[in-house]
Amino acid sequence: MKKVLIVSVALLLGACMSTDPYTGQQKVSNTAKGAGIGALAGAVIGAATSSSDDRKKGALIGATGGAAVGGGIGFYMDKQEAALRAKLEGTGVGVVREGDNIRLVMPGNITFGSDRYELLSNFYPTLESVGLVLSEFNKTNIRVAGHTDSTGADSYNQTLSERRAASVGQFLISQGVMAGRVMVTGYGERYPIASNDNEGGRQANRRVELELVPIQ
Repeated sequence: MKKVLIVSVALLLGACMSTDPYTGQQKVSNTAKGAGIGALAGAVIGAATSSSDDRKKGALIGATGGAAVGGGIGFYMDKQEAALRAKLEGTGVGVVREGDNIRLVMPGNITFGSDRYELLSNFYPTLESVGLVLSEFNKTNIRVAGHTDSTGADSYNQTLSERRAASVGQFLISQGVMAGRVMVTGYGERYPIASNDNEGGRQANRRVELELVPIQ
């Protein structure tokens, strides 16, 4: 059975190697990672639910089925990531891949005016592009999180972060993204990504993040 698992996963990973467009290096795609994990889980389940004489066959069937499920999610998110990177190139919005999730980091200086929660009009086209991709790839939930720097009172920053997240969420809904997919949260100053001791760090902390999570 060990040989079955090793061969199944090795073939899946080998078939799903890709070239990183930024570094030119070969890497295992997220599709392959998902397929490998799915294959391993499927093989174990297939073997466990088969009789002793049929365990090898059960493991192979389980590995194939598990790979299809795991690889399917990874492939879907790979496509969505590629579409977002193409749309957002040069906009200042960061695209970060974390396993099967995708995080979009929208700096406050290109999204909102100082101490405001209304979206800047020149940011509309960028957010419209995000809305188009999210409408096309509708098998993901969207977590919109607002963040601030540490300047000002905690309660004020909390409210401002909530309003900024709500502004982004409402805009996406106005672009055709289903409201049931959008969850809005404000975190105030609780989760800085840089030091609040200098202006550059404070500017980085003033942001809205979108986390795209596949619907299982």
